[in-house]
Amino acid sequence: MSISSLARIAASSLVEAGAIIGAHVTIGPFCVIAAGVVIGEGTAIGSHSVINGLTTIGRDNTFGQYSSIGEVNQDLKYANEPTTLVIGDRNQIGKNATFHRGTVQGRSATLIGNDNLFLDSVHIGHDCVVGNGTQIGDNSGLAGHVELDDEARIGFMCAIHQFCVLGVGARIVDRSAVVQDVPPFVIAKGNRAMPAGINATSKTFLALEKYQQDLIHTFYDMLYHQSLALEEVKQALKILESDYPVMGLFDSFWTRSARGIIRQK
Repeated sequence: MSISSLARIAASSLVEAGAIIGAHVTIGPFCVIAAGVVIGEGTAIGSHSVINGLTTIGRDNTFGQYSSIGEVNQDLKYANEPTTLVIGDRNQIGKNATFHRGTVQGRSATLIGNDNLFLDSVHIGHDCVVGNGTQIGDNSGLAGHVELDDEARIGFMCAIHQFCVLGVGARIVDRSAVVQDVPPFVIAKGNRAMPAGINATSKTFLALEKYQQDLIHTFYDMLYHQSLALEEVKQALKILESDYPVMGLFDSFWTRSARGIIRQK
């Protein structure tokens, strides 16, 4: 066990031998930190939380009380293999969070990036990959193997089906159920979620020059308002990619999309 002398750990909490606790870490009352857990400098763990398994947490994260982090996943094939959960830096995680470690049938790891905001009672399933700057609202969850790209935003009480990919800047409206992939910058809403326009509030979108923003609107029109086959749209985007790098976000999305994209009824 390695605990920095600058860490503050409540007397009622248990830190098992083998855990590594960095400087200025704060662990509230009645927490359990298992062997194999690494907690980086400046991270704060709320009371009554359990951090288990081979979990690595970066710097300056906050976890609300009653969180269960790095627990055994909900895959019946899991046989106690040494899979992992890796969380980056500066993430804000609300109370009652449940983050599960990966499976050997997946990527053997659940991966969370930096600067994400997860509100209360958020669930991150096994083998998920969450990018940077995302937001997930209260009582929303990602099933196993979901990929949430940078700056994607999910409202409250949303459910994301396993293996779905949500592209950069995608937005899921409150109380939606997503069962297929959502392309970059597309808004999805409903049960089952359908396209509802372009997320023009995404930081990535706002940073683009107007002609590139117009290209994204044109892509949306081609995809959802014109009678074009998906392959035609993909080819048109591929041609544009060499001149307009933002189109590369769509190419990256297509290479990972396996469930098909959301469509209008």
